[in-house]
Amino acid sequence: MESAHGSGAPGGDFCRRVVHRRTELGLSQEDVAVRAGMDPGYVAYLEEHPPVLTRSALYRLALALRTSPDDLLGSASGLPPGAVVTAFPHHDLRVLSRSECEELISPGGIGRIAFGTGGVTAPTVLPVTYVWDGDGVLFRTTREGVISSHVEGPVSFQVDRIDETLSEGWSVLIAGRGRVVRDPDEEAVLRAGLPLATWVDREDGVHVRVTAIEITGRRLSGRSL
Repeated sequence: MESAHGSGAPGGDFCRRVVHRRTELGLSQEDVAVRAGMDPGYVAYLEEHPPVLTRSALYRLALALRTSPDDLLGSASGLPPGAVVTAFPHHDLRVLSRSECEELISPGGIGRIAFGTGGVTAPTVLPVTYVWDGDGVLFRTTREGVISSHVEGPVSFQVDRIDETLSEGWSVLIAGRGRVVRDPDEEAVLRAGLPLATWVDREDGVHVRVTAIEITGRRLSGRSL
């Protein structure tokens, strides 16, 4: 039988992590047992004794506790977010329809605008806060900044949401055309009507519109064993 307890983490620490995560989620030992397909007595044992788990059992326990095997074993301690490669071997990668993409990005939030700057071969990519208005994204930036100086023309806009605990998430990419809003009347309408939380509140800021031409996306979801 292949043991999953090979990270060097003491059994007491593993037990403590299991109890802490179960308590954090407000679950009973019976709840975890049902989710993991284990006997409740075995879950109770895991919380009190150094475990000898197969990889499959470790995966199921981690899924039941909505965490990762690395976190339960303590092997991810001290590493920056996203630095540990997921230990879940079974995932579903699905291409999203345009309507699904629009539904995901419609709440707004933080996205990344990618654009060329002329003399540089690689695109410049910068984070911005945005809103979706049905035809594209809108955000504010400084009037004389690098974005407003180079965003006119073909651009890309990317939004994603990642669950690092389960190594799941989605990503949406918009290919479109950027335009700085220069008409005073249009600018006034946008200022008055857009619920746009922005990092740029200066009076000399401008709105940028990215009209969507093509929208593609993917979602990565974990599957239990």
